[in-house]
Amino acid sequence: MSIAKGYAWLLAAALGLSVLTPARAEGNAEAGATKAVVCTACHGTNGNSVNPEWPSLAGQNAVYISEQLKLFRAGHRNNAIMYPLSVTLTDEDIADVAAYFAAQTPTGLEADPATYKAGAALYVAGDRARKIPSCTACHGPVGRGNPGSGYPALRAQHATYTIKQLTDYAAEARYLDAAGVQQKSKHGHMMKTISKRLTAEDMQNLASYIQGLR
Repeated sequence: MSIAKGYAWLLAAALGLSVLTPARAEGNAEAGATKAVVCTACHGTNGNSVNPEWPSLAGQNAVYISEQLKLFRAGHRNNAIMYPLSVTLTDEDIADVAAYFAAQTPTGLEADPATYKAGAALYVAGDRARKIPSCTACHGPVGRGNPGSGYPALRAQHATYTIKQLTDYAAEARYLDAAGVQQKSKHGHMMKTISKRLTAEDMQNLASYIQGLR
């Protein structure tokens, strides 16, 4: 077991959660390049988004992208834009698109110099007093994630997008279907638990630090 995966299992045990290891998503990146053309309208050329409200996908691991696309396709993650786009995709299409974005290189963004140091401290060490674990256990020391376990890469992600996702996790709103019913994701419960322990300032600081990671 890798060090990162071992930390993830220990983290889950500390939080009283279970960790499911997802199947690997195998796809053809060359085929995915053609299928992902429509994605560039929001996610940018090669998956580097220029809109801070839409996530960059460049360098994101294929397991995580596949999981999220399938959740969108099933309506378990309600989104007016992603549902009609994903509902037409086959499992093979999803695997190919995921492989394509995983093979791309994030261009990188700049951290806010006023907040990133506090974010770095929380990302690296967590806060034991508030039972906030280090982010490195699952997302890695430089935010590259853990492809084998499906923990997403965070590096160079827009701070605006990261704050929105942490806020949604804390409000249990990230995985709501169209009827407002809470749905499950592989690691969503863990993030919901952690996010509830973060203040708005914590989220801002973490998001700033993550945005500057390379």
